[in-house]
Amino acid sequence: MWLQKEISLKPRSRGFHLITDEVLRELPELRNFRVGMLNVFIQHTSASLTLNENADPTVRQDFESYFNQAVPEDEPYYRHRDEGPDDLPAHIKSSLLGSSLNIPVGDGRLKLGTWQGIYLCEHRNNGGSRRIIITIQGE
Repeated sequence: MWLQKEISLKPRSRGFHLITDEVLRELPELRNFRVGMLNVFIQHTSASLTLNENADPTVRQDFESYFNQAVPEDEPYYRHRDEGPDDLPAHIKSSLLGSSLNIPVGDGRLKLGTWQGIYLCEHRNNGGSRRIIITIQGE
């Protein structure tokens, strides 16, 4: 069995945001899958997805601090500046983290670890709403 849905996420500020519950709210069909694989894909080049710590918000703050230092804005060697100083750094951060996740499904739920959650990594100051495609294959 296959299922595919497009989900629009509300606009968020720049940073790393847990979206696990928001994704699950949009997937009541998940309970029908005994075993399978869920793919989450973001349709943007200036935001990304990752799995990480779902309990302590300082982890998300530290991620933002690290990536801002590792990929700073306004570097003189950047040529792509069409949409502001956060645009090219957002593309680089998105490439580093990635645009999709694969998560096992079992017994009608995501088989995430105890402390794992899905992050929307918003790399733009004003990124707007984001679209993700959820695809589940299983039985």
